[in-house]
Amino acid sequence: MAKTHILVIDQGTTSTRSIVFDGAARRIAIAQAEFQQHYPEPGWVEHDPEDIWRDAVATARDALARSGIAAADVAAIGITNQRETAVVWDRATGVPIHRAIVWQDRRGAARCQELRADGAEDLVRARTGLVIDPYFSATKIAWILDNVAGARARAERGELAFGTIDSFLLWRLTGGQVHATDVTNASRTMLYDIHEQAWDAELCRLLRVPASMLPAVHDNAHLYGTTTPDLFGAAIPVAGIAGDQQAALFGQACFAPGTAKSTYGTGCFMLLNTGEKAVASEHRLLTTPAYRIDGRIVYALEGSIFVAGAAVKWLRDGIGVITHASQTDDLATRVPDNHGVYMVPAFAGLGAPHWDADARGAIYGLTLGAGAGHLARAALEAVAFQTMDLIDAMAADGGGRPAMLRVDGGMAANDWLCRFLADMIDTPVERPADLETTARGAAFHAGLATGVWSGLDQLSQLWSQDRCFEPSMSDTVRAPLAAGWHDAVKRTLSTPL
Repeated sequence: MAKTHILVIDQGTTSTRSIVFDGAARRIAIAQAEFQQHYPEPGWVEHDPEDIWRDAVATARDALARSGIAAADVAAIGITNQRETAVVWDRATGVPIHRAIVWQDRRGAARCQELRADGAEDLVRARTGLVIDPYFSATKIAWILDNVAGARARAERGELAFGTIDSFLLWRLTGGQVHATDVTNASRTMLYDIHEQAWDAELCRLLRVPASMLPAVHDNAHLYGTTTPDLFGAAIPVAGIAGDQQAALFGQACFAPGTAKSTYGTGCFMLLNTGEKAVASEHRLLTTPAYRIDGRIVYALEGSIFVAGAAVKWLRDGIGVITHASQTDDLATRVPDNHGVYMVPAFAGLGAPHWDADARGAIYGLTLGAGAGHLARAALEAVAFQTMDLIDAMAADGGGRPAMLRVDGGMAANDWLCRFLADMIDTPVERPADLETTARGAAFHAGLATGVWSGLDQLSQLWSQDRCFEPSMSDTVRAPLAAGWHDAVKRTLSTPL
């Protein structure tokens, strides 16, 4: 009997999950573990790669046990991961030489400013589709090489390997036999030419990253290697890898040009499928590979928002306004309006379309009449306002306005947010029956590579809707809200507009 189950390792910013899907792409088991965040200095964020590895194996074993499916009966493993987070490890031992530097980390800001001052922005954008920003992996790699004793010399001798989290997990899963990544993760390093689809020697020199450290780059649906039998009781092919946001686009079945999805987790990331054309942004969006299958690449425009759910987490853990994230829906509903309160959640700088690494979070419009409900509402509204800015920028870039926006991630379960989002972008918002679209995307890739599913048409039929939120707000109400938001952002930018 053909194997039809897929095991997905979904390695995120705050937790690692493993999910078993059946042949109808239904979740049949899930296991999750949160892990520690490290903040050694203001603006710095680190993870211990050993924590991530331990949790990946433990949750995968747990999910398999809960599913009742033996490892020998699993068709493949798919991996999806937090992008841009950089790990450097010893090729001989597989041991990281420093904690992973997380995508949110801003320690490369000064180096990025130097590169911009030296006129490198056009070169980087033309080849990678990215802006110069510490968000991406390259300056993180260089920092590790420059700050760990002897690391740069060891890298030059070929003793060290770099990888995003997917690549590190793949190395460990295969017992150090495979050093590889996929096109979507490679494209987030600031070292990969998305048009030539190859590592760029000039960018490696410019950003001071030895090319010998870099992994091989493959399609998303690809037989990367097999796990060592001791991990799960039998060797399992690793057959799909995609960065989390591209995986969500794929899991949302946004296969046609002009379709779009927005994922609301720790941050918010919106991708618009532009087909086989790499649309160059004039409004500081990113041009990025969406997926590559059988050598055919599809591109997307992407807007990256650094803080979405993290703002709600701050309300809970930072200032104690709420005790559970789900309370924001009720609190926002209780107040009739936002009372003029706006939150600009620039806790880790502002992403697209501003790319201001030095901006910091702010709340405007507070009066003695403002309360917990207004703060909760402001945090949710900020997510919708930022998405509105991304859609406006995509339209201005020629990508068009999507006929609908498919949403996923933990915050998409919030009905109030989905309604307000539809109103602010004046576009229907579709929520899928299964919000685990990131993991589904990785499962889809692994299933395509191993024959579980035949192609994109079959995958489209597996997507189903939970609810569609239609816009109902008038322009006379929407316009002042948008104006208030834009004024708050203007006040927050480190370099005023």
